[in-house]
This record gives sequence, C-alpha cells and structure tokens, in this order.
Amino acid sequence: MRKLAPLLAATALAAAACGSSGGSGGGSTLKIGFIESLTGNYAPLGGEAKKTVELAVEQINTAGGIDGRKIKLITLDDRTAPDQGVLHFNKLKSEKVTAIIGSTFSNVGLAVEPLAERERIPYISLSPADEQVNPIRKYTFVVPAISSTYAEAMLSYFKAHQITKIAVAYDTKSAYAKAGFAGMQKYAGQNGVQIVKEETFETTASDFSPLFTHVRDSGAQALVAWASGPPGVTLAKQYPSSGLKLPLFMTGSQASKLWLEPVGKAAEGVYVQSAIGVVADHLPDGKLKQSVEEMSGPFEQKYGYEPPQFAMDGYAGVKLLAAAIDKAGTDREKIRDALESLTLVTPCGQYTYSKTDHSGLKPTDISMNQVKDGKLVPTEWSVKQLAETAKAAG
Repeated sequence: MRKLAPLLAATALAAAACGSSGGSGGGSTLKIGFIESLTGNYAPLGGEAKKTVELAVEQINTAGGIDGRKIKLITLDDRTAPDQGVLHFNKLKSEKVTAIIGSTFSNVGLAVEPLAERERIPYISLSPADEQVNPIRKYTFVVPAISSTYAEAMLSYFKAHQITKIAVAYDTKSAYAKAGFAGMQKYAGQNGVQIVKEETFETTASDFSPLFTHVRDSGAQALVAWASGPPGVTLAKQYPSSGLKLPLFMTGSQASKLWLEPVGKAAEGVYVQSAIGVVADHLPDGKLKQSVEEMSGPFEQKYGYEPPQFAMDGYAGVKLLAAAIDKAGTDREKIRDALESLTLVTPCGQYTYSKTDHSGLKPTDISMNQVKDGKLVPTEWSVKQLAETAKAAG
C-alpha cells in the first residue's frame, strides 16, 4: 500500500501547487481536475468549496504528497452552466487527469456524470442530486449527503417530535430540490408524516406571498423549503411577515454565512440542517472532531470565519480521493475499486462506500439545527444523535 504522508499542523502549511492551468504532470505529479461554479448564481457556494479543495491539496503536498507525488490541481469555472461543465470535462480528459472533482451545482454534476462514466474517469461529485448515484453509476461517487438522505433525516426529526402534517415548497428548476421533495414523498409514510400541501417555485422567484397564502389553511404543522442560492434567502426574509405561525425548516443549502448574513434577524428560530462539521463545537472529542479541526483551524486562520457547509464538502472530496489513490496507485480502475471499498472519517462524517452505495453517508450524519443569535445551534435531539455518530467513528 502506498503511504499518504502525515498532514502537518496548520501553522506549518506552505504554498501549494494549485492552479487553473494545465500542463504535463510528469512522473512527480498527479493531475486532478476540478470543475466548480466560480461565477454565476452558484459562485458563492462554489467559491467556498474551492477554498477547501485547495487547502486539502496544500496540506497533502506540504506533507510530501501521495507516495512522493505532488497533486497538480487544474481548476476550471463552469459559470453555473451545465454546458460549460461539459466543455471543461473534455478539456480535463485531454489533460489526462487521474480523476475529477465535480461541481457544487447539481445540474452541472448531472451533465458531467454520464461523460465520466463513458470515459471511465473517477468522478468525485460535490453536488447532492440523487440521480448521480441512484441507480449506481460505476465511476461516480458523491460527497455531500444526497437530497433523499437529507429528507429522511428531517422526517426522522418530525417523527420524534410528533409533527405529522407538513407543507413542502421546492424549486422546480433545481435537481437538488426536486430530489429532496421526491425523498420527502418516499419516506414520509414510514415516519408517520403526511404532506398536506405541495408548493412549487422557480429559481428566479422573488415574491413568496402567494405560496405562504396557500400554506396558511393547509393544516400543516411545519413548512419545509427546498431551495438553494437566492430563493432560499428571499423566502426566509419574507417569512416573518407572512403571518404564518408554523416553524420553517430548511436544508443543508442554507447552512452557511452565505444564507445567515443576508437573511439577518429573519433567520432567528428557523430550523436548518447541516453536515456534522458545521456544528463541530458540539461534538465530543474523538476522531470525527479531530477531522473537522484539521480543516477548520487553517481555514479560520486564513479567511477569518468558520468554514460553511460547502467548504466541508470540498475538503472531504479531496481526502476521499487521496485515500483511494494512496491505497490503489494512479490507475483509474484501481482508484474506482478503492473508492468502492473505502471507509473514511471526514468533516462530513464517516463515509462507507460500497458496491451498492456511492453516497456513503447516513441520515445520522446530518444535524438538525436552529438559528440562535445568528448561529446554527444543534437541537437537543441532534446533540444526542451526533454523540452516537461520533462514538461510532472512534
């Protein structure tokens, strides 16, 4: 087995060989492609993932690389557009990259994934759309908990708190949101939950008052919103003036300062799901918390704020790929096989990929939080659940 050199402490980090241009890898480098939304609607999300992808590469390279080979990161901007993702995939293929880390934007991920399958290139996706791994695609592995897993986790919370009737609103132009709603439909019954009102909107929506009016007389005990980007901000800002007295629940797309800051006081009391790493301060000491701190310490030192949800995904993606290369070498087929048998603790939780699971995370790897004084605080229910998850990770 190849040996991945131990990571150095944050204070010892040096400049990495990360860049946006190609070039021959040579015998001493590993070329890894990275397609991300750095301009367009998803730029705020993609920009956070880019920071931690680069951080993880920097840490690995500073520590000596993988079996003595440094990672050369080739970063390309998909501009939040699926067709750009396709163009960039073809460029990376011509660069003969060892593997590709994919976009935060689900629609780009869904456009690139079939190409990765056709060309047999390991594809580590940072987008949570279920369709990428359900049914299983041989070369595609997803880093964030997929939409249906978020849905299952939320419904488990409802079951534990006797919430039996809900209204669900979702963005019909977002693969992430549509998959989330489908997950709610799939798992609602087994959790004793009934969807009494279904409301749709589009990514360009700016007035949610009609939606709130439709929910008002539905008999729902809670409103669940599946949104990402601007609509998630707008809906939450307008909610306090809607007259609705129902609790508002939102998903991992809102688990960052990119949502908290623009929503401001209107965010108080809103329930927001997140990856474990977002609320790592509430974890007991152990392997899982240590994994988060390995990333969050250097991140906060460099950028001056806590890493958000999307940053967790970028870092975990590099760590998963590096662990597979460490185990298997640089042959793409062997990397794929290594990923499929990989178990690894990361800031997002403990991944256990298999032949029947290319997502790797479980509902218990997701925290249900509430906004208090501008911060995401795990509910008492989640604190107990996270302690069990941390214990299982070691």
